[in-house]
Amino acid sequence: MADIVDIAVGAGSFQTLVTAVQVAGLVETLKSPGPFTVFAPNDEAFAKLPPGTVQTLVQNIPQLTRILTFHVVPGKLMKADLEKLGVVTSVEGSPIPISTIDGFEVKNATVLAADIEADNGVIHVLDRVILMG
Repeated sequence: MADIVDIAVGAGSFQTLVTAVQVAGLVETLKSPGPFTVFAPNDEAFAKLPPGTVQTLVQNIPQLTRILTFHVVPGKLMKADLEKLGVVTSVEGSPIPISTIDGFEVKNATVLAADIEADNGVIHVLDRVILMG
């Protein structure tokens, strides 16, 4: 198996996320033992943001870091764990609501693929970037 970063790089559909993680200086963190639960927006999710948003974030490292850490939860939480909890707290510190009533949703995003295991946690693929607030 590989760590969260290597899986994201290898998948080929997380280029924007991987670049953002590199720019924010979070690669070493996400390669550490963790474990982490990562809600990973794919490239299509980033493409849904208003034009220029990604470029603006890459130039504002504190804001980029806050948004990225909002997509990470301490611990390895599989779909079944998240379903029982209903709400989890991100590394950034904000609550993230979880719903499994109609499919599997994390805040305002649908989970496209759940329970992708890594050596240091688990990845759940999202169809959109989740925003705080």
